[in-house]
Amino acid sequence: MRIVFAGTPDFAVPSLRVAAAQGEVVAVYTQPDRPAGRGRALAASPVKQAALELGLPVLQPETLRTVQARRELRDLRPDLMVVVAYGLLLPPKVLELPVHGCWNVHASLLPRWRGAAPIQRAIEAGDAETGVCLMQMEQGLDTGPVLLSQATPIGPQETGGQLHARLADLGAQVLRDGLALLRAGIRPAPRPQPDAGATYAHKLDKAEARLDWTQPADALARKVRAFHPWPVAEAEVAGERLRVHGAVALPLAHRAAPGTVLFAGRDGIDVACGEGALRIRALQRAGGKAITAADYLNARRDLVASSS
Repeated sequence: MRIVFAGTPDFAVPSLRVAAAQGEVVAVYTQPDRPAGRGRALAASPVKQAALELGLPVLQPETLRTVQARRELRDLRPDLMVVVAYGLLLPPKVLELPVHGCWNVHASLLPRWRGAAPIQRAIEAGDAETGVCLMQMEQGLDTGPVLLSQATPIGPQETGGQLHARLADLGAQVLRDGLALLRAGIRPAPRPQPDAGATYAHKLDKAEARLDWTQPADALARKVRAFHPWPVAEAEVAGERLRVHGAVALPLAHRAAPGTVLFAGRDGIDVACGEGALRIRALQRAGGKAITAADYLNARRDLVASSS
């Protein structure tokens, strides 16, 4: 087969390696280099870096909507286009170009969590499981029929970053299975998505990272996990703005106002919530690095004294 691969972030790299394993990838599409880091120098995407390591040609158009972009893709004579977190919309004329159309690896059990941030939204919502789908792309956003899928439980303390890494590998496995079938002349049977249960995982916004102490502790603990390693939850604790890297919910009955520090010690900093308390275990001060709550309290003995 002649496969064109399109992807951009780390999540897509395992799938790229799977697609390239048979030597069938004729080109890799990824977004243009973007400014990154403190110096804002142009940086290649993770997919571009992996493609160059594999010796694959890389194309980086700003859009696929132009006649020139479609001509370049047509000239590649693709049998299949594999799309994994590419970040650019594929117009109908592009979807129709490959012989077998376009396949997408999506990090949820569709139709739940269509959209940009399915991994984080699944954790934030308290889902017990998630998974990956290999989907036949159509014009709608993540609405195409599912070809293959694989479910996996979400760990009780699993973060967005940890689940992201697991689903990237699981997505590559599902893609490997789909490609093996297609090479054998067996086209995976498309299963239309049901309308029932469809949800949308909107893009993460840094403004969402602020913890609201009037919410239940369980909800805040899930948000801390979901938003790690980005954008990282933030909270006002004893008059100081902190980034919260690790926390657990405590089923603690109290009458304190939300945001009150109930206890501070080696095990963490317990903050009153609308229901229960949130125990902060790892945090970061402005301009500092992530540290344990115990290390933080060495500089905030006032919190230990006031809660003892």
